[in-house]
Amino acid sequence: MKIVDFLKEEWILPDLRGTDKTSVLKELSAPLVEPCRMKSHDDLLSILAERERLESTGIGGGLAIPHGRVKTLSDFAIALGRSVKGVDFDSIDRKPTHLFFLVMAPENSAANNLKLLGRIVTLLKDASFRKRLMEAKTQREIFQALSQEDEKY
Repeated sequence: MKIVDFLKEEWILPDLRGTDKTSVLKELSAPLVEPCRMKSHDDLLSILAERERLESTGIGGGLAIPHGRVKTLSDFAIALGRSVKGVDFDSIDRKPTHLFFLVMAPENSAANNLKLLGRIVTLLKDASFRKRLMEAKTQREIFQALSQEDEKY
């Protein structure tokens, strides 16, 4: 299971403008409203907000993996966002979050959902890879860096 199988280059936001959790989720989820077949952006945001109420998806180390499940989705959809300044995302280490992988999953995909989330975590454990993502200048460079790393595993 490769991350790039579910991420389109145009769903990469290399310069998030959001300054808090809500604005980042709103910005990150915008490209996925149509692919998720949602009636409105607010419907998608409510799924993400409900998940965040359970526990923050800010996993520390400058990373967050907000995620949710959607009845109308037939396959995974991933958006990737980057904030050079960092955002307070209620991360477990209380440090700013810079890289966000928003994962929307089909409703009945528990096992594959865990595999995909685990794969993202595995790739992002590598500090040199995170640095490449942070230093990439464009959507294309970010996508290429992720594609190259995704092929290693």
